[in-house]
Amino acid sequence: MAIVVVGGHTRNIGKTSVVAGLIRALPEMRWTAFKITQFGHGVCSANGEPCDCETAEHTIAVSEERDGATGTDSARYLEAGAVRSFWVRTRQGQLAEAMPRLRKEFERAQAEGGNVIAESNSILRFLRPDVFLTVLDPATKDFKESALRYLDRADAVLLPELEIGRPEWSGVSLKLIEGVPRFQMKLPGYVTEEIAGFVRERLAVMRA
Repeated sequence: MAIVVVGGHTRNIGKTSVVAGLIRALPEMRWTAFKITQFGHGVCSANGEPCDCETAEHTIAVSEERDGATGTDSARYLEAGAVRSFWVRTRQGQLAEAMPRLRKEFERAQAEGGNVIAESNSILRFLRPDVFLTVLDPATKDFKESALRYLDRADAVLLPELEIGRPEWSGVSLKLIEGVPRFQMKLPGYVTEEIAGFVRERLAVMRA
């Protein structure tokens, strides 16, 4: 079974579109897809906006998406052709509590001849995927700690179609991704033939 992880340095930079694009471009992989978000510390699990939705009694929630037309990120995976799709929500720093359930779903995907794709940075703490793609937008200043922690593990960097020169980030060394292949995402699908081909080739090498 192959595991592909798509991460990125902040929200609203195209990570979900990349996951959906890979699912659509590689239907033969029979993907089980996971959207992983964390709530707490004033951050909403639904949209990443500041809020007070954290509750003491609910530390994790794993929901299987059944309808590809609801408009949620996990629904977009289903609409793109995922065999199954899940939205995993955990309190900040407590993804470990959800991992036993996720591993069961990984095992089911493998038993059914499928593969796993996940949108997350933090899941890299618990596994080493076959391919890790990181989405970076130099025009967006925010840079998550989790994205910086795993930046040097990226197999490829995906950038906006209109890449600017000097990044807006501070305290981020681009030496961490020196020599790492870089690809431009292109609207409307984000995932180009070049990106899909890179992932396909990497997975073929891993299986060889």
